[in-house]
Amino acid sequence: MSTILFELGCEELPPKSLKPLRDALQASVIEQLNEAEISFDSIKAFAAPRRLALQIQGIGDKQPDRSEQKRGPAIKAAFDADGNPTRAAMGFAKGLGIEASELITINTDKGDYVGYEQTIQGQATTELLPAIFQTALDKLPIAKRMRSGASRNEFVRPVQWAVLMQDSAVIDATIQGHQTGTQTRGHRFHSPDYHNIAHANDYEELLSGLKVVADFDKRQMLIKNQVKALADEVNSDAIVPQALLDEVTALVDFPIALRASFEARFLQVPQEALISTMQADQKYFCLTDKTGKLQPYFIFITNIESKDPNQIIEGNEKVVRPRLADAEFFFLQDQKQPLFALTESLKNRVFQDKLGTIWEKSERIAKLAAFIAALMQQQGQQISIDETVRAGILSKADLASSLVGEYPELQGIAGTYYARLNNEPEAVAASLEEQYLPKFSGDVLPQTPIGICLALADRLDTLVGIFAIDQAPTGSKDPFSLRRSAIGILRILIEKQLPINLVALVEQAIKNYTTEEGSKIAKMGDTFTQVMAFLNSRYRAMYTEQGVSVDTIQAVQAINPHMPLDFDQRIRAVQAFSELSQASMLADSNKRVANILAKSEVSVADNVDETLLSEPAEQSLYASVQQAQTAVQPLLEQADYTQVLQTLASLDEPLTQFFDNVMVNSEDAALKNNRLALLKQVRALFLTVADISELQL
Repeated sequence: MSTILFELGCEELPPKSLKPLRDALQASVIEQLNEAEISFDSIKAFAAPRRLALQIQGIGDKQPDRSEQKRGPAIKAAFDADGNPTRAAMGFAKGLGIEASELITINTDKGDYVGYEQTIQGQATTELLPAIFQTALDKLPIAKRMRSGASRNEFVRPVQWAVLMQDSAVIDATIQGHQTGTQTRGHRFHSPDYHNIAHANDYEELLSGLKVVADFDKRQMLIKNQVKALADEVNSDAIVPQALLDEVTALVDFPIALRASFEARFLQVPQEALISTMQADQKYFCLTDKTGKLQPYFIFITNIESKDPNQIIEGNEKVVRPRLADAEFFFLQDQKQPLFALTESLKNRVFQDKLGTIWEKSERIAKLAAFIAALMQQQGQQISIDETVRAGILSKADLASSLVGEYPELQGIAGTYYARLNNEPEAVAASLEEQYLPKFSGDVLPQTPIGICLALADRLDTLVGIFAIDQAPTGSKDPFSLRRSAIGILRILIEKQLPINLVALVEQAIKNYTTEEGSKIAKMGDTFTQVMAFLNSRYRAMYTEQGVSVDTIQAVQAINPHMPLDFDQRIRAVQAFSELSQASMLADSNKRVANILAKSEVSVADNVDETLLSEPAEQSLYASVQQAQTAVQPLLEQADYTQVLQTLASLDEPLTQFFDNVMVNSEDAALKNNRLALLKQVRALFLTVADISELQL
């Protein structure tokens, strides 16, 4: 057993790609080693700005030997009547380089054959590794490869050196056009020369002395600890998004955190704008107090161990000041007119060529949001219709602001700041930011009633409009993020416990596209059908992400509930039902009932004639159905679907006895039709919740 070290040295690798490249390289090498049946104890991946490396501990010296059986002609064709090998047998043996006398008999189900069992020697690990590493490099997820100079080899960045060692010896190979050796390079500034690696086990320790922390995860932990320590010194919390942390980790070999500051006057600017520019442009970690309010400090990571850190701090403060000043300028410039005045320019800004301007969209949002607010009022929620309309009109105003023009990610957020400065009602101001929630899968939902109305109205208006102009998502293309919008609509209605029918919302959204000049939607009926189908199709994506089985979703979709909250309650009921001991039998019985009714050549009656119930088993089932109908009626009124299915589980035994003892397709037409009517009532009972026959239990 020995240690293998592989390192590819490059010009600085793309920071956002470094971690994925490391993981892909390791995964590919592991896969190839397993395929080649080369054993190893452990494998560790390294990734720093100028290198990707792997250290494989306890690797086997060679592949295991393996036996391989070669099968030739059938025995009858291989030997003549006297037992002498035929030309077929001798030709087979010659092809293998053996004598015919060395052939063996192979017994199979299809007869006996001549054959030969040979041992194939496993290749040495050192012979296989160069190709394994090169293949892994070729398969890396690199969007665009480049060539360096006259070299024909392509990689994400120009390659400078390659190391491939077994313990202290070089494995001679050419990788990415570079001859492998034992020399690596340290920190670009602190230790730029080549240094010899005495042993593959010395790699990490050697680089540490050369001011390179090669382990990505260790380097990241150093950054996190340093950032926290500096934040604690000023009683603050650092904002450390994982994506930013990964990027910064990929930018430095030897991380040293320093804290700097900026003028407190900039704190009057929306902190989201300051945080955005410091994170995106400068890769800084911002600091907040314990309540989340931005503090006039930031932490940055330098790649140099400076003798005078203050110069680096002052340099970063000098760089960030103009960027914060720009944000301040835009913020103050916007305040020269009220937020409502910005809506005037929206009348000249196109939302979509066939759907009109952003101002027209704002008007539609206001109408639809007011419609939703009225529904919420009917359900006892405290919400002002007038304030909802006001919020709808102002919903897109900040798109015309200078701040959002510079920082598009602040749409909604800027509007909330400006609304508060204009003394708009707090319910209106808060809703302007909330209209864009949720922004991504698993994101928080709007909290205020008006915010909920705007979020629903905005998404529904876009959904209806885009479907109306035949721009529905196709395949992986979804330029208007309609799939995400649809799931957002469903999540809001479900998680906010809003018993609102999608039919009413979609119909109202379509009506809002009608003006004095006519409707922008040519085919209202088709649009309604397509939008409803699209919304219903998103249930599967949403619930499978939550771990709900596909058959459970299909069982509820089969009865097509139009209220998302009601859909969710049925999903939970079917999940609970599936855990019952009777569930499997009842699912099978429902399939049988559905098939029998589907094959009926006559219209099945709704009512059962008790006088025609001649068999004890059908009498028992009828009595059980009658009891169940009485028991579930109040439960259905309360939408207690879980208890409905729990109650219907009692039909398990009567149904089983019915099918065991009663001939449904009796020669007596009256008896047959009566029994079909009884099964129709059974089926109808279960369909009050879901189509249980869809379950695969």
